[in-house]
Amino acid sequence: MAPLQSWHLYTGTGEPREGEVTFPPIPPWRSHSEQPVIERFVSDSSENGILERGKTYQATSEEVDMVNAALYLRRPLIITGIPGTGKSSLAYSVARELKLGPVLRWNITSRSTLQDGLYRYDAIARLQDSSLSGDEKKVPDIGRYIRLGALGTALLPTSKPRVLLIDEIDKSDIDLPNDLLNIFEEGEFLIPELFRLKGESKQVEVYPADAVDDQDMAPVVDGRVRCHEFPFVVLTSNAEREFSPAFLRRCIRLHLLPPSPEKLLKIVEAHMLPMSESISDALREEKRLQYQQIIDNFVQRRKSGELATDQLLHVIYMTSQFNEGDDGEERKNKLIEKLLNPLNSRVNM
Repeated sequence: MAPLQSWHLYTGTGEPREGEVTFPPIPPWRSHSEQPVIERFVSDSSENGILERGKTYQATSEEVDMVNAALYLRRPLIITGIPGTGKSSLAYSVARELKLGPVLRWNITSRSTLQDGLYRYDAIARLQDSSLSGDEKKVPDIGRYIRLGALGTALLPTSKPRVLLIDEIDKSDIDLPNDLLNIFEEGEFLIPELFRLKGESKQVEVYPADAVDDQDMAPVVDGRVRCHEFPFVVLTSNAEREFSPAFLRRCIRLHLLPPSPEKLLKIVEAHMLPMSESISDALREEKRLQYQQIIDNFVQRRKSGELATDQLLHVIYMTSQFNEGDDGEERKNKLIEKLLNPLNSRVNM
């Protein structure tokens, strides 16, 4: 990794920063909410175990620079690359190091719409509850029937940016990327069901996507959700389609290449040889040599077909289960063949 720069917020160390993380001023053309800022409404205890995924991520100098550019410019970061290059894990790494809370995740399918990401209003449940109460004049609070989606939650005016992972945006309907343009530009959206009530109720409490109980409800003023700090948005793409220039203009772009042998060794060591593990230096070096042999084989195979880093970890973990005295070398090699079946080929029978 190249030397870190003084302007870096994210350094790629995999460990939470010490002390408070201070974000730079918002670019004048990207200023957002004048609404009251709300603190994080999800308990920090919910983060336990969620951000471990970012602990072992091995960021390159280019990745560090592009993440920081996205953080400074308050622009989404679109990451392309073949499956298994760590596109999703980068979002968790940033959330962990900058202590931005649990990652909000929106998994995209061909049926996903902008509405899915913003909010859902359960009008039928509200009508049923009103009927069951036996008092037609006693209508339940509308906010209890509105749950924000991952994108809608990320746009709440919190004091620190939330991390939003929009996974596999290239699998969406052709219209979804363009539907996101105004949201990315303005950092706000309207909830019509609440906007119509603004003369009666200026502020309504609704459920964020990651709310676990009523204590986690967040206020929405005049039916409008407008961010204070633009969220750190990571969009991943397996490069299965092209995006419009208008969409790309609003994004910082990063392409992840398959990890080099040196990076693969660091990834394997981070997962298999944590520094806290009390093993001797001699044993650690012996394991590194074993890993390097498997990595060399993996890299050679990768030249003739797509392979994901997960597959390498699977092989190393499974081969570690074989004892030297096991009479099963042929079975072990056959297992490795199966585990290293290229992603762009049919399954070997």
